[in-house]
Amino acid sequence: MQIQQYKKGSTIAAIATPSGEGAISVIRISGPEAIEIGEKIFSGPVAAYKTHTAHYGEVRDRQGQALDHILLLVFRAPRSYTGEETVELHCHGGALVTKRVLERVLEAGAQAALPGEFTFQAFLNGKLDLAQAEAVQQLIASKSEEARNASSRQLEGALSKRVRGFQEELTKIAAILEAWVDFPEEGLEFATMEEILGELEEICQRMRRLQETFEDGKKIHQGLSLCLLGSPNVGKSSLMNALLGKERAIVTEIAGTTRDLIEEDLRLSGLSFKLIDTAGIRETAERIEQEGIRRSRIAMEQADLILLLLDASRPLNEGDRELLDLLPKEKTLLVWNKIDLGEPPEDIVWKQCVRLSAKEGIGLEQLKSELHRMIWKHGPPSKEEVILSSLRHFQALTEAIVFCETVIQGLRNNLSPEFIAFDMRSCLHHLASILGTNVSEDILSSIFSQFCLGK
Repeated sequence: MQIQQYKKGSTIAAIATPSGEGAISVIRISGPEAIEIGEKIFSGPVAAYKTHTAHYGEVRDRQGQALDHILLLVFRAPRSYTGEETVELHCHGGALVTKRVLERVLEAGAQAALPGEFTFQAFLNGKLDLAQAEAVQQLIASKSEEARNASSRQLEGALSKRVRGFQEELTKIAAILEAWVDFPEEGLEFATMEEILGELEEICQRMRRLQETFEDGKKIHQGLSLCLLGSPNVGKSSLMNALLGKERAIVTEIAGTTRDLIEEDLRLSGLSFKLIDTAGIRETAERIEQEGIRRSRIAMEQADLILLLLDASRPLNEGDRELLDLLPKEKTLLVWNKIDLGEPPEDIVWKQCVRLSAKEGIGLEQLKSELHRMIWKHGPPSKEEVILSSLRHFQALTEAIVFCETVIQGLRNNLSPEFIAFDMRSCLHHLASILGTNVSEDILSSIFSQFCLGK
C-alpha cells in the first residue's frame, strides 16, 4: 500500500464528525490561511475575532448566497489542538449540507486533509509527542473502559514521562562514557565503575518491567477471543445468548443447529471480547456440518480462551472425552451446563471449572469471575500503571534494553570505550523513537495514516 506523504505548512480541512445525519456537523480548518479562508466564506469579520470565541452567522457561496446558518469557532495559534490557526464550522447535521460547506471551504483555498493530518500538525508543532499522538487514535478506537483509561493515561503523557526518565538517566551515564572516549589520557572519573554498573542494571530492570506490561496492554486494547466449544446440544448457543443478554443464536433441542461460527462483541470485566459460538464437534457424514466442525477446530486453536461445555444431566460421550484430552488446560475453562437437570460426575478433575445453567441464568457471575481470574493471573493492572500497548513501542523498548545490556557487558569485559559509547547512543536512539524525535517521514506517515479522517 502506498503511503501518502503529509505536507508541512498546508492549510487543511475535513469533516471532523461521523458521517450520517445528526444535530450538527463540524468542519475543521487548520493552517496558516485558516483565518483568511474563514473570512472569505463567513458573514462576519473573522480576522477580528479573538481566540476561543464562537460567532453565529452564515456560510456563503461565491455569489454571496447563504449555504447554511452556522456557529464559527476561532482558535488562534499556538492555543489550538494543532498549534496552528484553526477555524471550526459547526453547521447543521446532514450529509448534503455538510458536503456543500466543505466544498466551499476547499474552493476558498484549503486542501482536503489526509487521515490523521490534524494530529500530525499537532505533533510537528510540539503539542504532542509521537506516543501521545498515537494515544489519540487508541482513545477513539477504545472498546472497553480499561482501554479508554489506558489510552487517556498515555495521552496525558504517562508513558512519555517514563521514557524521558530513562533517557535522562542514561544520558548522564553516556556523557561519562563519551568523556572517557574524548579524553582517555586525563584519567577522568566522575563515578566508579561499580556505581555506573549499578545504575545501568537498575535502569535496565525498570525498562524490562515496562516491557513486561505489553501482554496486558494487548489484552486491554486488542481484546480477547473467547471460544465456546463442546459436543452438539450441550448448550453453547444458550450460554452465548445468556452472556450477550439477547437471542443471538438459534436454540432448539435438535443437535447440530449451529453449522457455522457465530461471532459477537462482548464486554466483561472491563475488557472487550470476541465471543465465538462454534458448531458442535462430533462425527458426521453431513457435508455442511463437517465444514462447520472444521472451522470450530480452527477457532479452538486460535482462541485466547476456551469455554468447554459439558452436559451435567447426562454421562460423558466419546466426543466429550476426546475434547477433554485434546484441549490445552491453561486456557480452557470447563463449564458444566444444565445443573438444573442433573449433577456432573465426580471423576472429572479440572483445575478451572464452573457449574451453571445457561437456560436458567444460574452461575453466570461465577463464570465471569473465573474468566477474570484466568485473564489476570497476577491481578489486573492498576489505573495508575503505565502500560505498553503498541507493538512499535514494544519493539523500540526491546532494542533499547538489548543495547543497555550490551553496554553493561562491555563495561564488565573492559571493552574499548568507543564501542561502549556507540552502544549507549544506540540505546538512546531507540528510546527517542518512541517519542518520535528521530523517526523517518515514512514511519510518521504510516502511523498517522491509520487515524480517522478529520482527527
